[in-house]
Amino acid sequence: MARLQIGAKAPGFALSNQAGKTISLKDFSGERFVIYFYPADDTPGCTKEACQFNDGLGAYRKLGVQVIGVSPDGAEKHVAFRKKYGLTFDLLSDPEKKVMTSYGAYGEKMMYGKKVTGVIRSTFVIGPKGHIEHAWYNVRADGHADKVLATLSS
Repeated sequence: MARLQIGAKAPGFALSNQAGKTISLKDFSGERFVIYFYPADDTPGCTKEACQFNDGLGAYRKLGVQVIGVSPDGAEKHVAFRKKYGLTFDLLSDPEKKVMTSYGAYGEKMMYGKKVTGVIRSTFVIGPKGHIEHAWYNVRADGHADKVLATLSS
């Protein structure tokens, strides 16, 4: 798995959000944003992570930073997940896991002591010129949104 390095150009993407609208890297030109990759909607860790990002959105927005989440789930699951937990940021669908793979967020990982292939919970801050400013791999869901915010605030 190729991990993205700080300063590297962010891989391009164009994925559908929960409403079927295509969101791409180009949409964020000139802006700083957070893109995080997670395994599945409405599972314990992913719910905790999404809700914590959502709880911190006001603080992220004060810094001029948008947050988007990406999983292999489709629009229908994203709509239900957002509604159930009151999530207000975009969730993008990457069913073929191509974008996840380009970010190093899909591949071999250890789960309960076994090697498995799957989504590697990862988060990136992408700067206004489209470069990776921060990258976290194999993150722990609980408390991660606060760590990202603290990094952006420092």
